[in-house]
Amino acid sequence: MEEFQKCDQKSENLEYTVIKSKTYSSFHTLIAITLWLGALHLNLVITALVFLFFPLKYAVLYIGKYGPGYFPTTVLIEDIQSFDPNQAYVLAAEPHSIFPIGCLSLLNITGLMPLSKTKGLASNATFYPPLLRQVGTWTGLVPATKKNFVKYLEAGYSCIVIPGGVQEIFYMEHGSEVAYLKKRQGFVRIAIETGRPLVPIFCFGQTNVYNWWKPKGDLYTRIARAIRFAPLLYWGMFGTHIPYRRPMHVIVGRPIELKRNPNPSKEEVAEVHALFVSKLEQLCQRHKAAAGHADIQLRVI
Repeated sequence: MEEFQKCDQKSENLEYTVIKSKTYSSFHTLIAITLWLGALHLNLVITALVFLFFPLKYAVLYIGKYGPGYFPTTVLIEDIQSFDPNQAYVLAAEPHSIFPIGCLSLLNITGLMPLSKTKGLASNATFYPPLLRQVGTWTGLVPATKKNFVKYLEAGYSCIVIPGGVQEIFYMEHGSEVAYLKKRQGFVRIAIETGRPLVPIFCFGQTNVYNWWKPKGDLYTRIARAIRFAPLLYWGMFGTHIPYRRPMHVIVGRPIELKRNPNPSKEEVAEVHALFVSKLEQLCQRHKAAAGHADIQLRVI
């Protein structure tokens, strides 16, 4: 797609494929990001504005065309030749952060990767507010259920999943990244059951597009677990929901090839899960300096 520009880059005798987001005017990207993320705070107001000033089909075109250009985004693919255009992949991305904006940018580059069809799996809560539900559907998101996961993989869609999910917000800390993976093996099991390769992906800079604060202590943790949501304060430009226009680097690792097994044992799932976690940690370590985050630490919990 035209929102990204593709080139090859060599580093330490390795050749990577680098895809950079195209820069658009601040006016267009600001409208797009407001339509996309504004629904989270101002659902009714934004809905009214969309109906008043934009036909819905134009609203989604704005998001799809200009939204990715709001952030200076670089997608680095370590080995693009290892991807088969006739294969569907489990694209397992971390971290979730407040919103997985960078991870989901992969939905916009299918024309530059050998992935003909892609879906993003998102929390069911994303589809409750009316406008947010429509925006999510238009931009390629589907509810993150096992049924959807398997259905789209079997239909040939590569699926972007964020295994740690919103649970990672409980453990977020300034100066580090967290991947809540030790208790999340379901995505690995589905990859084995469907025989789809598992791809580790890490996004640098996603946590920095908002300022945020959350309470500490056991009481906060108990409340968050009880309501299945991590309440926190976050804000962007001028104290609004509009995120800061800060660079993000999305690193796509090499696929982990899997042999299809409809009934994998716990031991097989645990073995593949451990391999995935190791590959994700290596991916972060290998690229964090070049991405401008040399001091960042990844905590796998």
